[in-house]
Amino acid sequence: MAAINFIHPPDFKDIAKNKKIEISPLPKKAILLLSQHTGAPSEPIVNVGDSVKTGSLIAQAKGFISANLHSSISGKVIAIEESPNPIIGSSKAIIIESDVLDVKATVESTPAKDISSLSSEEILNLIKAAGVVGLGGAAFPSVVKLTSIPSKKIRTLIINGAECEPFLTCDHRLMLEKPKEIILGIRLIAKVLGVEDVIIGIEENKIDAIESMNSALFMVKGEGLRVKVASLRTQYPQGGEKQLIKTLLDKEVPSGGLPLDIGVVVNNVQTVFAIYEAVYLKKPLYERVITVSGSFPNVAKNILVRIGTPIKDVLDYCGLSPKLDIHKIIMGGPMTGVAQSNLDAPIIKGTSGILVFDKKFKLKEDELDCIRCSRCIEACPAGLMPCMIGLAAKKEKFNIAGSYEPFDCIECGSCSFVCPSNIPLVQLIKLTKLKVKRQ
Repeated sequence: MAAINFIHPPDFKDIAKNKKIEISPLPKKAILLLSQHTGAPSEPIVNVGDSVKTGSLIAQAKGFISANLHSSISGKVIAIEESPNPIIGSSKAIIIESDVLDVKATVESTPAKDISSLSSEEILNLIKAAGVVGLGGAAFPSVVKLTSIPSKKIRTLIINGAECEPFLTCDHRLMLEKPKEIILGIRLIAKVLGVEDVIIGIEENKIDAIESMNSALFMVKGEGLRVKVASLRTQYPQGGEKQLIKTLLDKEVPSGGLPLDIGVVVNNVQTVFAIYEAVYLKKPLYERVITVSGSFPNVAKNILVRIGTPIKDVLDYCGLSPKLDIHKIIMGGPMTGVAQSNLDAPIIKGTSGILVFDKKFKLKEDELDCIRCSRCIEACPAGLMPCMIGLAAKKEKFNIAGSYEPFDCIECGSCSFVCPSNIPLVQLIKLTKLKVKRQ
């Protein structure tokens, strides 16, 4: 098997890793995008003028690959219209004005102690009802990933606690502060998949998280579930599910395939926690933990924020002054995130962080011609030839670019990071994917 290629960008974790999770204030207005997950946008079931409660279902999954959407605040629906989308520019959203009361649709009481009587189907129904999606970034509906395919026998469940993206520490903090809940979520997923072997992969720069998760393993002792915590070397993009599988199991996902093709399912730790809340608390996914970090350490935080909160509100809460010399604001990490031009765009289910940079953090200079150095090829964890895809894309020869397997690209940004000519290779590969799909 081919070795995985990794790079070692500075991790900048020290800025926020010791910041305990804070609860951010309720937004005055929540912008709940209907398209914030992989698959078809959800379908509204409320109308303008309706009153809703926190956790109320406001839009239903439309089709198999889709997800339910719930109100993150209580108040009144004031519009259903096109709104800023932090990933795709704009999309339709349900806009809710807060009544500041935060009245819950269901009572989230003491966690149920005994859920052993729940069948796999009942657990899946609770996950689906709660609108849980992958919170590592892809936002793929969790019920779809966990729905068994008779021809695919799942043997191993991998929990992704690598969090290899620079600056981001929200998963780290969750493993420190909610290890028991994560273990309970793992137990639920293992039951649904019918697996006995679970590996929690955590990079070695989070030694306290490794100890925290190890300390909670007593909760599954004697249940026939083999759970171990694996310490991983700190490298990028370790958190990609295919790369994590290769590192932990020395198995490769086939080109164009999925982890389930080799008997593996991978879930991010925040997704596992959301599944715990969905089953034990009957709580829909309407809030998540994100990291705010970047060039201004005094505003760095890990916060539990309501889905639909405008980015501007998050930055205001963190104390970001408009007088600061801000060069760029990114949703996500610096390697895979998306630069933001409209701070009215909201936090979505897949948001892992908001990074704010000054001009000193500008890493790239002017773009130059490709010098055929092959550094991008050496750095690509998928074994692709990014330079060839980029050259063809620049000449708009997308039929040629498409012959270099662009759909195997995980869009980690390693190629762009190492390119001495500052060519935006990952953006050119994304463009190639779009053009080839359209063709």
